[in-house]
Amino acid sequence: MNTKKALSAIAVTAALISSSAYADGINATLEMSQQDYKSSDNVVVKVTLTNEEHIPVKVLKWYTAADGVEEALFKVTANGEERAYLGAHYKRQAPTKNDYIKLKSGESISYDVELSSLYDMSSTAEYEISYDVSSLQLFAPNPGQAKKLARLGVEGIHSQPTSFYLEGRELKQGTKKGKPGGGDGGGEVDGVTFTGRCSNSQKTDILAGLDAAKGMSADANQHLNGNNSSSTRYNTWFGNYSSSRWNTVSNNFSKIDSALNNEPLTIDCSCKKRYFAYVYPTQPYKIYMCRAFWSAPTTGTDSKGGTIIHEMSHFNVVAGTDDIVYGQSGAKALAISDPAQAIQNADSHEYFAENTPNLN
Repeated sequence: MNTKKALSAIAVTAALISSSAYADGINATLEMSQQDYKSSDNVVVKVTLTNEEHIPVKVLKWYTAADGVEEALFKVTANGEERAYLGAHYKRQAPTKNDYIKLKSGESISYDVELSSLYDMSSTAEYEISYDVSSLQLFAPNPGQAKKLARLGVEGIHSQPTSFYLEGRELKQGTKKGKPGGGDGGGEVDGVTFTGRCSNSQKTDILAGLDAAKGMSADANQHLNGNNSSSTRYNTWFGNYSSSRWNTVSNNFSKIDSALNNEPLTIDCSCKKRYFAYVYPTQPYKIYMCRAFWSAPTTGTDSKGGTIIHEMSHFNVVAGTDDIVYGQSGAKALAISDPAQAIQNADSHEYFAENTPNLN
């Protein structure tokens, strides 16, 4: 792999561009639209992913900008301090082959991303960004590639950082706010506010899911308060026991339970994506329900109750979890390979709470 060759192919100054070619053959390149931004300017970066392997590579499109930015794809710092991601976190089904983008040998894909609506850029500062994506599910191994990726331990795509100067601007948040009020399926029922044209049957489903979530969180807290390193349930979803990780998970569920029972919850029914739900982590306690939620069981694996716990864990004021892997098999594999990441994974919290199959 020749990083210098990749860089020389782009006619921009070195200050505006960065790239890094990793052993999996995916070269990530960032190109800023400019080097200095006024407060009124959009901060736009062009992301290019190039397959420099001699065989095709499949990349999970959720961790690209193929459908717009739907995850925290970048690490952003201002004067050395990391800035918060303001975009959405989703609960999805476990990935299938249709969720991967195939890059032929030598093929590139590029996306223009507007960053200032996705990250906190309210400070006047020298900013630094890098493409920073890691997941056990990022690559779908092709024949001949699986053993190589496993041997190298490749789990991510990361670029070298690039920098720019920015005048601070008003902090932007997510734009999908929903429309409250009885006229569009809104209103309040049992302390839950509804927006986004929730039907009566949807409200019934949501309230049943919320009751299930409260029961799951109570059970999870009881288990964490009454067990220790011998817990198969904990080891399955969060990996080998350590007191610090156990305390982190216990604290997370204590906050999840408190939020479910004490905080004003808003549910929006306007999402048409095939996912279960999403939230903006900096905007508690509003959850946007999507298509898969309505057909999910009330309890059990990938349930309505579990979805609410998953999304509640994403809020920064609760547990601040991320979406590192999806699905039970992915969560189990993460617990074995990287317990430190497992305790930050939203699906791991959901499956621990759902506890299906039942584990002690």
